Amino acid sequence: MPSIHELLLDSATIGILWEATLQTLYMVSVSLFLSVLLGAPLGVLLATSRRGELFEMPWFQVVVGPVVNAARSVPFIILAVAIIPFTRLVAGTSIGTTAAIVPLTVAAVPFLARIVEGAVREVDAGLVEAAQAMGARPLQVVFKVLLPEALPGLIHGITLALVAMIGYSAMVGAVGGGGLGDLGIRYGYQRFRPDVMIAVVVVLVALVQGLQTLGDWLARKADKRNIQ
Repeated sequence: MPSIHELLLDSATIGILWEATLQTLYMVSVSLFLSVLLGAPLGVLLATSRRGELFEMPWFQVVVGPVVNAARSVPFIILAVAIIPFTRLVAGTSIGTTAAIVPLTVAAVPFLARIVEGAVREVDAGLVEAAQAMGARPLQVVFKVLLPEALPGLIHGITLALVAMIGYSAMVGAVGGGGLGDLGIRYGYQRFRPDVMIAVVVVLVALVQGLQTLGDWLARKADKRNIQ
């Protein structure tokens, strides 16, 4: 059992922990932005491209749907290793914090696409029909009806994706991605530093808890049913 003294972090280790936390936040925030940018339109199309729907493209469901499902089924650590050539092509390197953004984004896009699809499909079809009856064009229906009405579900889904990405960012440390996962492996596990391992776990739990609480609060604020 480690002694109390061994579990106390010195100032240098605290500095390294802080830097690793910032790296994790950088990776996750940029990846989330890119995955929302790419995954949200994909999810909207998946939700509105069946026969008789807003953007009728049955082929889109046949072609893109299985690709999204296949991408979601690949374990993240395998995905991160498998796309190393692509990561190197995009980022110029396969090691480091910036390089880790590539597999994080690739993993999150299909996940977010299905989340957006589910949230959009929950919107009452009567609202869409009413908007179309008043002459709204498809894009107007998306931005003025579907997305505003689906906002609470979208916030919940994005929060869920964000929490998952924090876990992924820890795993990407195993392949030199930097951040808290890399710190836990190199300083905690390989150097037999239980204090570092504990600190990394505490920070990860605090990040997840804080972001989940914030996401739940934003979803409640966006839910029109809570407006008196």
